[in-house]
Amino acid sequence: MRDVVTRLWPAVVWLSLMTAATFALGELVERSDWAEPGVMADIAAERVPLLDQATRIGSSLSDTPVIVVLTALAVIGFRLATERWRESVFLVAAVWSQSLVFLATSALVARSRPPVARLDAAPPTSSWPSGHVSAAVCFYGGLAVLLAIHLHGHRVLSGLVWAMGAGLPLIVAASRLYRGMHYVTDVVWGLVLGVFCLAVMIRQVLR
Repeated sequence: MRDVVTRLWPAVVWLSLMTAATFALGELVERSDWAEPGVMADIAAERVPLLDQATRIGSSLSDTPVIVVLTALAVIGFRLATERWRESVFLVAAVWSQSLVFLATSALVARSRPPVARLDAAPPTSSWPSGHVSAAVCFYGGLAVLLAIHLHGHRVLSGLVWAMGAGLPLIVAASRLYRGMHYVTDVVWGLVLGVFCLAVMIRQVLR
């Protein structure tokens, strides 16, 4: 356990750099008059009841209470299954790291939500970046990494695990766009942020 915690310290530098980059890019995006409002209006114009319901489920896959509960269950499960802390620490570190970057930058970059009818209640954070998307990448992607490691040699199961790890964050991203909660750049950077934090924790904890 002590060795795992020691390995996390260098991650602070990487996460600090990502926080600075996210803030700087967020300031640029917030001040730029790009064509994104028109894109969001086009997306909103194509809404239909079936997709309204489907994206409600897709968006909820990364609601904060859902991620917290699923992370806690996964932590307990990996600890009991492996009788060590490495996998559990990795998953918690990945999810928390993106959350810290997201909270720090969303508090500083005051980007308004898209100017369309929103299908969800807007949380008290700015539109930049998408915390739902970054959290989905770190949890579902992190879970896929751990399961794939332990399923080494089972090609079919590993393939299903990787499909889940990559597919669920993309479903969350598409749902957040459809429901008018984020601009395209918000969800794209949410994906980048999630992948970055996941890669840092793979290197520092699972290496």
